[in-house]
Amino acid sequence: MYQDRVTLYEQLEQQRDSKLLVYVTGDRRGLEAQISDEVLDLFLEHLDAIGPVPKISLYLYTRGGQTLAAWSIANLIRQFCDDFEVIVPAKAHSAGTLICLGANTVIMTKQATLGPIDPSVNTPLNPAVPGGPPEARISVSVEAINGFIELAKEIGVEASPDRATVLTTLASHVHPLVLGQVFRTRSQIQMLATKLLSTHMSGPENDKIRRLVSFLCSESGSHDYTIYRRAAREDLGLNIENPDVAYPLIKAIYDDISSELQLATPYSPKLALGAHDRSDYEFVRCLLESALGGTHRFVSRGHLERRRIQDPQAGIIREGVQDKRTFEGWEHA
Repeated sequence: MYQDRVTLYEQLEQQRDSKLLVYVTGDRRGLEAQISDEVLDLFLEHLDAIGPVPKISLYLYTRGGQTLAAWSIANLIRQFCDDFEVIVPAKAHSAGTLICLGANTVIMTKQATLGPIDPSVNTPLNPAVPGGPPEARISVSVEAINGFIELAKEIGVEASPDRATVLTTLASHVHPLVLGQVFRTRSQIQMLATKLLSTHMSGPENDKIRRLVSFLCSESGSHDYTIYRRAAREDLGLNIENPDVAYPLIKAIYDDISSELQLATPYSPKLALGAHDRSDYEFVRCLLESALGGTHRFVSRGHLERRRIQDPQAGIIREGVQDKRTFEGWEHA
């Protein structure tokens, strides 16, 4: 809990000679959360409490989220310090990696991983999930679309009529407006990554920036590709540090947060309900904390109810669990 962690935060601040912000978007299976622009005002509250200082450390755990939100977070923090570092205890993937690109230094534990920054587009016009609820949509990967086009080129689709057929086939599965958004997003992520890296790389390092952005945006081959600290340092050329004496504190903070958010325990409504017909719940899914600004928690609250519905065709009673959510949002505790 926060009351236990705040002492660890203060100790880590002393070791890093820095002010610490902690941002976690949980990836508990069934209750996943992402980086979102709704957190920007909350970041500002914590940064105002900290005030302009020489150095700020962002302790970051995330599987990703909104590209522009990640860009804004990195730039907002840099307004309050001269030296910006990110501490990665385990995962800083996708948009989390984008935040890391804006840092002067990235502290990575031996188990920490970064990942490609090729984004996915999620809109109401995306393809529907087969067999899913009406609002469920398939996320469209920018690089998956690019890979389809590259495959067409590789198998010899060169003539204009053939290219038109490829495009027509693609547009029959993915709405043309989504395809347009995909290509705008691809250009945008390359631009944002370059700008973030340019805040602390310049001059003769321009070629290194281009190679790094190219690898993270497309050459890694898969959005699931993981980048450990040796590769981040030696292959990508990022300024990566080992945590050394700070590791026990970094690990203790992670363990406490993982326990509160139950990151290692998949969520199942049936298991949460157990033998009861009704059960209240409160799930903490994200955290934004600092020693001076307190704790903000993204919470889902409500109750589960067992439902028994008779299936007239099968002649049996089917059992299900209904989730009646009464609150979902950020709270300052």
